[in-house]
Amino acid sequence: MTQLSVVVPVFNERDNVLPLIDEITAALRGKTDFEIVYVNDASKDDTLAVLSAAKTDNPELRVINHATQSGQSTAIRNGIKAARGIWIATLDGDGQNDPADIPKLIAMRDESADSIKLFAGWRVERKDTGSKRLASRLANAIRSRLLRDETPDTGCGIKLFERAAFLELPYFDHMHRYLPALMQRAGWQVRSVPVNHRARGAGVSKYNNFNRALVGIADLRGVAWLIRRSKRTETEEI
Repeated sequence: MTQLSVVVPVFNERDNVLPLIDEITAALRGKTDFEIVYVNDASKDDTLAVLSAAKTDNPELRVINHATQSGQSTAIRNGIKAARGIWIATLDGDGQNDPADIPKLIAMRDESADSIKLFAGWRVERKDTGSKRLASRLANAIRSRLLRDETPDTGCGIKLFERAAFLELPYFDHMHRYLPALMQRAGWQVRSVPVNHRARGAGVSKYNNFNRALVGIADLRGVAWLIRRSKRTETEEI
């Protein structure tokens, strides 16, 4: 079985595809057994054609295509379901996450307890607009107070986690923003790791602060309900 699958969801990111693939392969070739799983969320530009052509020079690359646009959480989950790796690394498709941080997360995993199943990137120095940084700080503060997930940055796209642990989590749209709380709900531990953050290389953001805030209110209430209703117990076979 493959040791690592790098899952990258994309929607209309044709100019960011090839540079990011090059960075992923440069960071991982010769260091670990890996594959790259891109999930094209029914892009309206020629992202899919660029990905298809890239397979010729990148034997590690696999491409999953959505018939209809379904959102980032669904794209991530479908990529993970298709993945062959024991561990999953996720990256945003806009190039703001640095693939060079993946080996750092792997090294952190190798020196950590088996109970830690999620290593979450922490964008200490964000390269976003002032309004986006302010909205993110506010959202993180509210989320942390309500969910008590002790994670400073749940919105960072670069994460490393065990595939089997992820597939046990409840699925809902936008769940990728709440992975630390969901992993803790399942009984696992989470570790935040400072990572690099960069300005978008090309294209435009697919989100705005207002829409994200409206969705976030409903999601927070739902995740809080899931945590309250959670029940775990130790088991043994006799």
